[in-house]
Amino acid sequence: MNSDAITSESAIDFRDSLRGLGPVGIVAFLIVLAGAFVLMPVAAALILFWAWLSKTPWREIGLARPKSWIGGAVAGIAIGVALKFLLKAVILPYIGAQAVNHSVLHDMGLQPATAINLALYSIYGGGFAEELVFRGYLFERLGKLIGSSTIATLFILVFTTALFASAHWQLGPFGMAQAVVTGLTLGSIYLATGRKLWVPMFVHAAFDVTSVWMIYYGYENQIAHLVFK
Repeated sequence: MNSDAITSESAIDFRDSLRGLGPVGIVAFLIVLAGAFVLMPVAAALILFWAWLSKTPWREIGLARPKSWIGGAVAGIAIGVALKFLLKAVILPYIGAQAVNHSVLHDMGLQPATAINLALYSIYGGGFAEELVFRGYLFERLGKLIGSSTIATLFILVFTTALFASAHWQLGPFGMAQAVVTGLTLGSIYLATGRKLWVPMFVHAAFDVTSVWMIYYGYENQIAHLVFK
């Protein structure tokens, strides 16, 4: 066997190890996880690098071409905005949440430049990065570990939602409760659309941008009392 064949075989073995669940695959997973603790876009970049390096098809992490970009965008934005209003006006007040969640965002004092930066981050950090991490990547990795049966898929949906909620600990208990609802919704949409991320990405981005809009213009109190006075 010549050196080129040996090199090619070694490269294939390395790619297979990255996609597998052995030591190399576990190290790769831990590196992505460490990136998520630093910043979600960092984790997303690491996932894309892992997919390229391991020759994992983009569709396996949810990056498959949608049937309609415009239809997906319109549906996703509409769902995201509606979900935020539903949570703010009905679900959160019903479980006893205060009209205004004095969290990190409020403490920052939203000046125009800050609001714009947060809205932009809502698109690439929330909509793209968090969906790639919590839906695309984790669904693929956990599916590789425990399978794709109905029970396994439901477990993955619940488990990734719990991780998603935990990642929003800085928003307090009601913020985490909101993340549970959004996580279950986004995961369900991901599965319903054939494990494609684009609609959940639009939903997530629209949800977060609407949150920034409510905070910046001071509409939270009004919206929180639309149903429950």
